[in-house]
Amino acid sequence: MLAGPILRRLEPGRLLLWLVGSEALDLTLELAPQGAAARRLRLDGAACRVIRVGRHAYVHLIDVALEEPLAQDVLVEYDLVLDGGAGIAHWAPHLLHAGTSRPSFVLRSRMDDILYGSCRKPHHESRDGLACADALLAGRIKEADARPAMLMLCGDQVYADDVAGPTLAAIHALIERLGLYGECLEGAVVEDSEALYAHPAGYYRRQDLLPAFKSNDALRDRFFGGSEKPIFTTANAHNHLVTLAEVMAMYLLVWSPAPWQIVGEPAMPPLKPKHVERWRREGAAMRGFCADLPQAARLLAHVQTLMIFDDHDITDDWNLSAKWETTAYEHPFSRRIIGNALVAYMLCQGWGNRPDVFGEALDALADLSATPDAGGRLAPGAQDALINRLLAFRQWDYMLRTQPAIIVLDTRTRRWRNRRTPGHPSGLMDWESLSELQHELLDETAAVIVSAAPMFGVKLIEVVQRIATFAGLALTVDAENWMAHRGAASSMLNIFRHSRTPGNYVILSGDVHYSFVYDVEVRESDRPQHVWQITSSGIKNEFPRRLLDWLDRLNRWLYSPRSPLNWFTKRRDLALRPRLPDQRTRGERLWNGAGIGQVWLDAQGRPRRIVQHNADGRPSTEFLVLDDAEAATPAAEESQRAA
Repeated sequence: MLAGPILRRLEPGRLLLWLVGSEALDLTLELAPQGAAARRLRLDGAACRVIRVGRHAYVHLIDVALEEPLAQDVLVEYDLVLDGGAGIAHWAPHLLHAGTSRPSFVLRSRMDDILYGSCRKPHHESRDGLACADALLAGRIKEADARPAMLMLCGDQVYADDVAGPTLAAIHALIERLGLYGECLEGAVVEDSEALYAHPAGYYRRQDLLPAFKSNDALRDRFFGGSEKPIFTTANAHNHLVTLAEVMAMYLLVWSPAPWQIVGEPAMPPLKPKHVERWRREGAAMRGFCADLPQAARLLAHVQTLMIFDDHDITDDWNLSAKWETTAYEHPFSRRIIGNALVAYMLCQGWGNRPDVFGEALDALADLSATPDAGGRLAPGAQDALINRLLAFRQWDYMLRTQPAIIVLDTRTRRWRNRRTPGHPSGLMDWESLSELQHELLDETAAVIVSAAPMFGVKLIEVVQRIATFAGLALTVDAENWMAHRGAASSMLNIFRHSRTPGNYVILSGDVHYSFVYDVEVRESDRPQHVWQITSSGIKNEFPRRLLDWLDRLNRWLYSPRSPLNWFTKRRDLALRPRLPDQRTRGERLWNGAGIGQVWLDAQGRPRRIVQHNADGRPSTEFLVLDDAEAATPAAEESQRAA
């Protein structure tokens, strides 16, 4: 068993699980609900679809329809038993908590307790927020009412564009051990995946492997022109993943300790002296990541986990502007790089969110992977056809008709492109997708909206991004925020004002590598409407501390409630109040620390409590409304009120 099981979308009458084995497995699902009879379900072809991605790698998509729905709010133990009788306790004992013999889950009747976060960069020096969340469950694992309703991962579950050297070596070792399928690479310096893996520039210098046509100079100018950030070679992305096999191996290595046990600690390949120290530093960080990995995998086996992509799941600044899209998709090599990451996303993330819409794409992938050539390479025509299908796909978003309703937005592939100035950032959603969002919200009383990027971010940072955009440096500062595009921003604010949309919205976001909470009241509305922007980032990533301290302080000074600068923002029709972290020392509004967020909602869908659990072992940070914060530390707030 290479990875999983991971609990994906769970409903009383339907269960989705994801796992990967070294062969096609004959499985039986056992369910033992508390206070009810146990069940055994043989997982035949209708309940378990198997897609082969290598000689010894089979992805299992388990989709079980239950004739009798499971009870809610009770503990349900489960097991996946192999032909021969071995269960999870035998083949994945790291997934069991102390004192238990099987993993378990709880189907909550209300989505009123949500874990959430984003940005899990394996080689960042911080601890893993998923392991932190597992520790929260461990002490009360047998208490159904202590279980969160779900874990929502808001983007950057993998970093396809930012890979440590030791991780890339482990990826290549795993590809060889599992026989993950290779591919031909049209328009590249190397002709196929085998040549890529063996190329002297394969580590820390992949920017040298860009397309090698006669138009290469012009293409290079467009990728690297001016001071804009290049698409595939950001300062931390010289090991950008290229092939489908590389991305699939990455998923296995970030979600399970088993592949690391197979390949061991990778040996350092021949490197230039300037890269040796980087390798050693990244290797130390990866050893820490691997130490936390069994706990992270255990969390994913006990809590239903839903996901949505952000840019690093595919590549940095993915679809940031119309100019970016034109440059990236017009060449077959860059199109293949992006497409491979999207195929892996569908198989490892997207399917478990919304399984009913991927039938044709999965059929195409199954046909592609079933017929590699004698060298173990995929058919290039069929691979490109699948990529073209997914690049045109428009159903990555999804909705859960729960209480409250949960709507997960696709802010990457349906963008409001700026045709007049194609180098400027696109709106995060186009008019059509925003209209569909409004339709889904009609007559709901409350909603949780998942937007990878915060809808209401730090004003000063948004202003800096806006200035950089007008200077032609949109890629340099990652100028992606909801307010950067007038049409998208206005349409979203109008949805909040609509008389038939909910009165209470909770927006869960990530992306920015720091955490914060804003209470927002919509002015000039026919009825009171409230929005809570709740951001937790990163799970394993952080913002440069000194820089964030200065940005936080300047933002408080320049955009205080009485500041006239507020009239020059698109949010002037909103009353916005920050919640303050209870562990602030100088009036901070932004909390910088890897971990995982958790929010508890009341019966009306309003936040009762908002917490950031710190991965480094510090006590959890609670975000307090201003009155409570002043009562807790009046001296600390006095200077802030004066400012």
